[in-house]
Amino acid sequence: MPLNPSLSKAKDRSSSVLGRPEFLSLNQPLRNSRASRRANHWRTHQCENLPEPESTKERKEPTRLPDEDCMLLNPSFKGIAINSLLAIDICLSKRLGVCVHSSSSWGSVRSMVTLLALTGHGLTWICGTLVCLMQSNTPAGQEVLINLLIALVLDILTVAGVQKLVRRKGPWDMSPGFLDCVALDTYAFPAAHASRAAMVSKFLLSHLVLAVPLRVLLVLWAFLAGVSRVLLGQHHLTDTACGFALGFLHFRLMESVWLSSSACQTLISVGTFSWGSSN
Repeated sequence: MPLNPSLSKAKDRSSSVLGRPEFLSLNQPLRNSRASRRANHWRTHQCENLPEPESTKERKEPTRLPDEDCMLLNPSFKGIAINSLLAIDICLSKRLGVCVHSSSSWGSVRSMVTLLALTGHGLTWICGTLVCLMQSNTPAGQEVLINLLIALVLDILTVAGVQKLVRRKGPWDMSPGFLDCVALDTYAFPAAHASRAAMVSKFLLSHLVLAVPLRVLLVLWAFLAGVSRVLLGQHHLTDTACGFALGFLHFRLMESVWLSSSACQTLISVGTFSWGSSN
């Protein structure tokens, strides 16, 4: 039976329309479309199972700042006060370091200030006390000198122990000298020269009969010996103030454990006997 001409024309028109590029996907068989979907699903599954690169992990993970770089949102009043006082202490100590270098504002008197600081050094006082003890012939003088020697050793060991615990550096980045290392004075807090000067001056004022001008000079020397280390940039102001306080505590402690004249004579006889037997 012959086909209707109108139906054949409609069929030709529909086939030509489906032959366009934008309709080519409609002409693919259903089996191919299912296979392509399976392939896409398999690729997606494989991509999910692949390990992520390190750079991607680093971008995803937020960087954690160290604790010292983090800012406290609600600092306490005590913390604010302490930090403010420390900042003022550091600023004033740096300003007072006028003899740190020869090119400083007071660099011309740096040698004189260094000599003044040497008068408060531990080795200076220990060597001087030993020389005076060997030259002394009276029991009263030997008693004072032996107790002074014990107080000096106590001061050196106590200050060195506290400095090792605190480990505070000075206001200027300066390494300790040879004499400071020998006397165990390697850190800033507390100031060893200030502690020793306060203890020695109080000791001498209590056990020696001195005229008023000498007493005034002794107190002035103790103050200048402690402040000289601040001028040289070795200590802060708070280090020196705590050193003075610690020196007075050492004096009080030494007064409570004062060795009598008989105990001092026993120590001298033991030392003389051991020295003579070794020779």
